[in-house]
Amino acid sequence: MAEPVEAVEQTLGKVRAIALALPEAAERLSHGAPGFHIENGKFFAYFSHDHHGNGETAVLVKTTGTEEQGMLIEADPDLYYKPPYLGPSGWIAIRVAAQDTDWDHVADRIAASWEMVAPRRLLEMGGR
Repeated sequence: MAEPVEAVEQTLGKVRAIALALPEAAERLSHGAPGFHIENGKFFAYFSHDHHGNGETAVLVKTTGTEEQGMLIEADPDLYYKPPYLGPSGWIAIRVAAQDTDWDHVADRIAASWEMVAPRRLLEMGGR
């Protein structure tokens, strides 16, 4: 059963609030989906809903590479999966449609992804 539009918008609102609270974070559409990046810089998160009819609502974030990605999926396959397109580059998808989503965990993963693309000057200023 498809997730109601209101629930998807509420979930996107939570993801947006977490991502845009990070220093110099901005949002723009990327391939039709909301993407979060550092102003004039790289993307650190994407919001995905029912991508190509997969039925998933997820946040896509960077990991340190395919080793960490594989470890996360193996440790909790109900939470994590390898997203299409970005997965081969080590990105991970975190399912966020469940009522019991651990938003603190999601926020930590988004912030860690931000740190991976943040310019040195932002990290030296104290980062997040």
